[in-house]
Amino acid sequence: MLFAILLTLMIVGMVLIFCIGEWLPLDVVAISAAVLLMLLGLVTPEEGISGFGNSATVTVMSMFILSAGIARTGAILQVTHLLLRWGGKHPTQQILTLGMIVGPITAFINNTAVVAVFLPIIEEWCRRQGSSISKLMIPLSYATILGGMITVIGTSTNVLASGISERLGYGAFSLFQFTQLGIVTFTVGLTYLGFIAPRLLPDRKACTPEALSTDYSLSHYISEVMIPEGSCLCGQVLGSSCLKRSDLSSDRYDVDVVEIFRQGIRYSQPLDHKVLRRGDILLVRGSRQDLLKVKEEKKLEILPEVKFGPMAEAEGECLAEVLVPFGSELIGSSLKEIRFRQRYNAIVLAVRRGQDLANERIRDVRIRFGDVLLVRGPKQSLQGLQTSRHLLVLNQQDIAISRTHKAKTAIAIGIGVVALAALNIVPILVSSLFGAILMVITGCLKPGELYGAVRWDIIFLLAGLIPLGIAMEKSGATRWIAEGLALVGGHLPGYWVLLLFFIVTSIMTELLSNNASVVLLIPVAAEVAQQLDLNPLALIF
Repeated sequence: MLFAILLTLMIVGMVLIFCIGEWLPLDVVAISAAVLLMLLGLVTPEEGISGFGNSATVTVMSMFILSAGIARTGAILQVTHLLLRWGGKHPTQQILTLGMIVGPITAFINNTAVVAVFLPIIEEWCRRQGSSISKLMIPLSYATILGGMITVIGTSTNVLASGISERLGYGAFSLFQFTQLGIVTFTVGLTYLGFIAPRLLPDRKACTPEALSTDYSLSHYISEVMIPEGSCLCGQVLGSSCLKRSDLSSDRYDVDVVEIFRQGIRYSQPLDHKVLRRGDILLVRGSRQDLLKVKEEKKLEILPEVKFGPMAEAEGECLAEVLVPFGSELIGSSLKEIRFRQRYNAIVLAVRRGQDLANERIRDVRIRFGDVLLVRGPKQSLQGLQTSRHLLVLNQQDIAISRTHKAKTAIAIGIGVVALAALNIVPILVSSLFGAILMVITGCLKPGELYGAVRWDIIFLLAGLIPLGIAMEKSGATRWIAEGLALVGGHLPGYWVLLLFFIVTSIMTELLSNNASVVLLIPVAAEVAQQLDLNPLALIF
């Protein structure tokens, strides 16, 4: 028994180390831990894959689909007029209004979908009001997180906690079981955001192309060159010429063509198929050293100044900052390896990593979590980036929603799912699956959009973590830890025991994730509560 406990705790420790080191995505670490548990015999194969069929995992997957259906139909946009009517110009009023709108929404809809919809709305609203968008971005994020604490389906963590509670014998949570506590938390948090956050947050206006150009020092790396008569580039296809930033072959020149100006007409991406002609003016990104090489070898003329303005956006062209989020499949790869330009039909002009800025040889820069890419491309391409889970457009483009006529249907389905669960007619698992199917049948979501709507990294994370929790209980590690904590906290009032778990959980959440912390600590907390004759649900909540 002791050997099994030590072995299980060693695996937990390895998961913790890998998560802190960020050497692998968290979902890969979780699945690897589940496989290791099976190999060592700490769980059976059936228990090792039980996470994929767990009610919490399936419910979370269904809620992703429901959220996507509601977001894609523009149903959330129905309440934006409230923001415009009551928002005002003072940051406190704006934050409180915003929180009162998004909080109740994220009690039932995935917060990522809500943030994605509201970002462009807030950006446009701040532009009209002349107010600072930086005062609202973090409050928007925090308000959605606080709103997710109101109901069981508000976050995947709540759903997972409900499933663990059921497995431990304390029963699954009803939809509104901790709503009273959630409303208190939401109210206190929103009050803090409204009255304290404006004093702490920076006062920055929305980024304009000119501001971005200055911030990323583009004037030093954006130039214009002209193809004169006699240049060997005349008649060549850009995609096969030396001026194309090669993603596979030669990288002799660190030069990237952003735009072609020919006889008063601007040609933007994609440009690889364009045949170069005498007199073409090319807007290029590249260092002076590389441009001088090209000038000498290919007989080009470097123009003294950028007449057509690198950031003077052509019709349909946009400049945007794109963040690489945690868990992105792009992490660890270079722009050359992932063929960024071909994949997203956009060009990376610079990469910002903390205080460091990369303008040269950016094709070889290994992408890391938290990197910000300055990207230029057609508006449609940047809108497409907004649907990617691997990149997050910071200055959001307007999202074209083509199924607004389905908005009422999507809302009705969402209300139906909540009503069926709230009235205990069917479990949340059944009502959410039924709602997901209705989203497709009614045309709110296309069948091909189902898989893109699901955050598979979270699904695999849950599927990998659940066997870890089972192993801790089977091996006796949970009871062993709980007995030690009960011995220490046996002389303390229940309040201090609860506070102890609150602090430990908060620390673990910073190192691991919400879901991992819940899987590891809820069984321990429930066992401690039993031994100290406390209410287990208080600690589970």
